[in-house]
Amino acid sequence: MANKRTLKHTISFVCEKLLAECIAASLYGHNKNGAESLIYSVFKMEDNYLRRVSHPEPGLKPQQYYKDLRERFAEQVNELVDQLNNL
Repeated sequence: MANKRTLKHTISFVCEKLLAECIAASLYGHNKNGAESLIYSVFKMEDNYLRRVSHPEPGLKPQQYYKDLRERFAEQVNELVDQLNNL
């Protein structure tokens, strides 16, 4: 596992790129309300995962916790990308 700072940086980077795509879709797409709701979802997701990196759940081994965190983040990013593609 990488350190927490690297994990936070990676989460922020991915969310930044996803946010840029959502903004482009809202400017050039036909479904502006859908794109705006995706922008809100990206901000909410980034905040949630950055908080979870800083405060791991008690009772779980750190390796298991961070592995699960990365997997769930990847799943949620893929869901948002699919929603963005369907706009």
